[in-house]
Amino acid sequence: MQFSDSALTGALRRSRRTRYTPRMPALHVNVDHVATVRQARRTTAPDPVHAAVLAELAGADGITVHLREDRRHIQDRDVRLLRETVQTRLNLEMAPTAAMCEIAVALGPDVAMLVPEKREEITTEGGLDVYAHKDSVREAVARLHDAGLPVSLFLDPEMKQIDAALELGVETVELHTGKYADATTEEERRLELDILMTAGARVRDEGMQLNAGHGLNYHNVRPVAAIPGVRELHIGHGIVGRAVLVGFERAVREMKDLMTGPFG
Repeated sequence: MQFSDSALTGALRRSRRTRYTPRMPALHVNVDHVATVRQARRTTAPDPVHAAVLAELAGADGITVHLREDRRHIQDRDVRLLRETVQTRLNLEMAPTAAMCEIAVALGPDVAMLVPEKREEITTEGGLDVYAHKDSVREAVARLHDAGLPVSLFLDPEMKQIDAALELGVETVELHTGKYADATTEEERRLELDILMTAGARVRDEGMQLNAGHGLNYHNVRPVAAIPGVRELHIGHGIVGRAVLVGFERAVREMKDLMTGPFG
């Protein structure tokens, strides 16, 4: 399926006329760190595909995986099997490179999410700098759109990044919540939450879907889940860490209960 420039522009304009209807955010479970445990021994267990099945049985609304260029955790075999078995939605995180775009086009995830990637980092350290690398990101977005794949950008909550995302015509922005999650004082936490809320309002006002994630856990998720208009939260390490102690299904159910319960 091909998308012309005029079709994309028209779709974006129509989406901006659609007003947001309040609803609880969906939970997308990232199973990368199940694969991290497996790769520590280069064996076959635990299997992230099995974890995805359990997550869905426990009520997860989607599954997220990051196929890194160095294959440090999720492997090509994993994404192939997940595409065949995931019953909800599969979100593929990927670097905006030609090689990764070709994999995404062949795989056909429900959403292709472009994220920054450095081989030496332990985990993703910040949002994709679309403002500084607009031309290269534009090429990746165009390739994915040409294949009919919706695109999400993982961005720091900065207006210049959101403006760049709007210019590229993507459907979704996921705000990087790392600074909020790393805050050590209540004052700092409130400041970072205010920044997320302001950026989130801009994303929604421009007609893009608002998602959020990174560093969210059982102690800090509720204020982010309560941000007006947030549609999805993508959570991995916190759930996997708890699952080691209480089991995967229970860990997912407890997170979803925190996200969707009444907010005081």
